[in-house]
Amino acid sequence: MSKQEKKDQTQELIKETTKNLFFVKGKFDATTQEIADEAGINRTLINYYFRSRDNLVQIVFDEAHKVEKEKSEVIMRSDLLFKEKIAQFIEESLSTSLRYPYLETYIVSQINKGSCHKKDVEEDDLKKLFRDIEQEMELGNVEKMEPIQFIFNMISLLVFPSAVRPLIMENLMIDDKEFDRLIADRKDIILNMLFKNRK
Repeated sequence: MSKQEKKDQTQELIKETTKNLFFVKGKFDATTQEIADEAGINRTLINYYFRSRDNLVQIVFDEAHKVEKEKSEVIMRSDLLFKEKIAQFIEESLSTSLRYPYLETYIVSQINKGSCHKKDVEEDDLKKLFRDIEQEMELGNVEKMEPIQFIFNMISLLVFPSAVRPLIMENLMIDDKEFDRLIADRKDIILNMLFKNRK
């Protein structure tokens, strides 16, 4: 293995370990030492490759944001029929939730800190989405409401269970495997709650 390959491999290990701690385990305040211990490397390598924990966190946030932006592109830019777009968005969101249960919570925590903030959606795209939702309401496919309420409903149904995962697991006495199964089963449940027609 060349020196460059080893460097790339170590950098990737550090990033993936950080993602695992933040997005899978929900340990947003993991220290440089905790990241190094989890990765099985010397702490000085993190500073060597990323200069600081803050730089590493920013890189991890940017990659997390990219995942979220790609999901929203499905709704904003796809030529699929409206319900198909929503179904695909739900499927990709649930898949992401299974892989990274604390991703959305992490992004919100970073926005609240004021340290990381990036908008996923352009204003023109949002206006088009609202028009599409209004059209579905006129067609009788969706209950009439403000279009933004439709989005609130969809996001709540998708994000809330994962955002409070430990609380649900503890109070409903569910283990990780059962929780993941329940999340994987939510696509049709959410679609049936959002749309009036079952086709």
